[in-house]
Amino acid sequence: MVPRTEREAMIDAQLDLVLKTQQDVWRVFRVMAEFVEGFSTLGKLGPCVSIFGSARVAPGTQYYRLAKTVAKEFVHAGYGVISGGGPGIMEAANRGAREAAGTSVGINIDLPFEQKANPYIDPDKLITFRHFYVRKVMFVKYAQGFIVMPGGFGTFDEFFESITLIQTKKIHPFPIVLMGSDYWKGLIDWLKDRVISEGMISKSDFDLFSITDDPKHAVATVKRFYKKEEHGPNF
Repeated sequence: MVPRTEREAMIDAQLDLVLKTQQDVWRVFRVMAEFVEGFSTLGKLGPCVSIFGSARVAPGTQYYRLAKTVAKEFVHAGYGVISGGGPGIMEAANRGAREAAGTSVGINIDLPFEQKANPYIDPDKLITFRHFYVRKVMFVKYAQGFIVMPGGFGTFDEFFESITLIQTKKIHPFPIVLMGSDYWKGLIDWLKDRVISEGMISKSDFDLFSITDDPKHAVATVKRFYKKEEHGPNF
């Protein structure tokens, strides 16, 4: 094999850089296309709440039933329901909305496991995203409230990002309700006993969300907030 000269090596490196730059540019266009699809679809919705929770919750279990019930209560109050589009709590939320004859939206994500779209989403209101950050923008922009059911890392991420955005005034405030007080108790106790005590957050930050086990109370929390505020995108 004939060894490459230093000049040839430099040319090869420059070509690799050009190819990578082109790939990044095309990635920008793919991301833009996802934003356009999301804005076009969700911008037509009326008032909705996003219901979050684990994909691993089985039908018929406690939290599945609770998610389905709270979705029905919100539909009866005039709200549509947005979920992450997958199984578990997300399925329960869409199922409750469907059974109550309400708007049922699925903002799905393309994953190698767990995340196939559930069958209770309105066919014209299912969007599957490739990028998590685009998907999260859609949740925050078009939801008039976050109902956070028990879940894992994804649910924690959505909960903490929403309260961070409100805390830092990057978006308009909106109601955030944790449901399943027994599940959230350890986290709330830790926030109070450790995080507040060490000055990492303020006591007033607890005003950014509420906790309940009662679907009707969750609905009342959102309705009470919008007696003073207009429904609309959060940014």
